[in-house]
Order: sequence, then structure tokens, then C-alpha cells
Amino acid sequence: MLNTEQLQQFRHDGYLVFERLFFGERLEHYLSVFDELVEQGRRLQEPAPHFSLELNADGSPRAGLLHKVQGVCVVEPRILELAREPAIVERVATLLEHEQLDVFGTKFFPKLAGGGTSTHWHQDNFYFGTDSTRVLSCGIYLQDADVANGCLRVVPGSHRSGGIVEHRHEPGMHGSWTDVDEERAVDVEVPGGSVVLFSANLLHGAADNVDAERTRYSTAWHYVPGDVELERFPRGAYDDMFNVRSGESTAV
Repeated sequence: MLNTEQLQQFRHDGYLVFERLFFGERLEHYLSVFDELVEQGRRLQEPAPHFSLELNADGSPRAGLLHKVQGVCVVEPRILELAREPAIVERVATLLEHEQLDVFGTKFFPKLAGGGTSTHWHQDNFYFGTDSTRVLSCGIYLQDADVANGCLRVVPGSHRSGGIVEHRHEPGMHGSWTDVDEERAVDVEVPGGSVVLFSANLLHGAADNVDAERTRYSTAWHYVPGDVELERFPRGAYDDMFNVRSGESTAV
């Protein structure tokens, strides 16, 4: 599933890009499900359970402008099919060197045209209360992602710097963020249907969508081996954690 060069690249850079893993009817199926979620968001005047809206400068919500669906696999079980796609989980199993896998923290970012946001510079493990190397993050880009509509950005090799850097919360923004040396940053432009797997210790983020017409649908979630316990996300008590690979390899 992964060759020696890819494994070496992951260890060195902290991420791997797999272009066009999904296409045709399969990709269209997932896009249609996400369209339904965006339409639900359009009807919201205020945030709702699992649904957050984009923010004005003063921190107030922007009615009808969906920012994120947190726990998207809880809200819409059809998306769990995507998290369980063999083309993804077989690669994850190789990188994590474990047969049984769970996914947790499932999110959908529609990155709507004309100012849609997702995340700025951060490390995923900051939110998880760990610096474990056995948490693997996954970004799935359902639509073409480029600089204009806010593609993923990474700092290659930053997962090897050791530990979690300081993060801060800024008014008028979702989440907590940090600063990086922009000269080290790389824009990860990919066609729709692509997947990026990366260390949860890797510094990454994305610019806002400044394209006036295009959305940039993506999901973000995290895979852990079945023998890893995360204190903040206990199995059986956290509803956004699902088994996605039982340990029996599936041919792709």
C-alpha cells in the first residue's frame, strides 16, 4: 500500500498526499451529502448543536453561513462510510503500524465562497491533550483546493520539533492558533477527491476562502490504533469515536 520512499517521506516531512483517491459517482455521492448539510446551515440564524456559523469581527454569528459541522459522523452517519474507505484506512494502518483503527473528532468544513474559514496555524494534538505520535490526522478534499479558496498549508518537518507549541485564542475567530515562520510553509494544492494524511503534531492550517464563487468542501478527522487511549476522548463515553477497521485487511 505504501512504498519505502513514502514511509521515509512521512517520517521526514510529517505528511503524505494522495491525489484523486475518490472520483466519479463515489465522489459525487459524498458531495451530495455535504450539500445537504450546507443547506441545513443556510437555515440557521444562530449556532445549533454540532453546527457553528462563521463569525463577524465582534464575534457574533453570521446567519446562514456555515463554518463547521463538529461530529459530522454523528450528525450524518453516511459520512462514516468515507472515514471507513479502504483506500484510506489501509494506508493509515500501515503508517500507524496497527491493524485495528478508530476514528474520532469528525468535522466538515464547507469553506463557503467569499470568506469561508476553517483553521489557522495549529497542531491537532494541542486539542487532544497529548503529543503522541500515534494519532494520525486526515484531511479529505472533496473539491479542488488551491491558494485562492484556502487550501491546506503545512510546515514540513515541524512534527519532529518536539512537544506542543503555545496556542492562543483570538476574539472573532473559532479555535486557538499559533504563529509559524511563513517562509517554511508549503501550500498543499490538490484536486477534488484527494486525501492528506499527517501527524497530529504537524503545524498546519489554511487561509480563508477569498474566491467569490467556489466552495472548498473538506473533512478533517483523526485515526488512532485500538490500543491507544486518549484521556479527553474515552471510548464508550465520547460519541464521536467509531471503529473503522477491525484488523482484517481489505484489498484495494
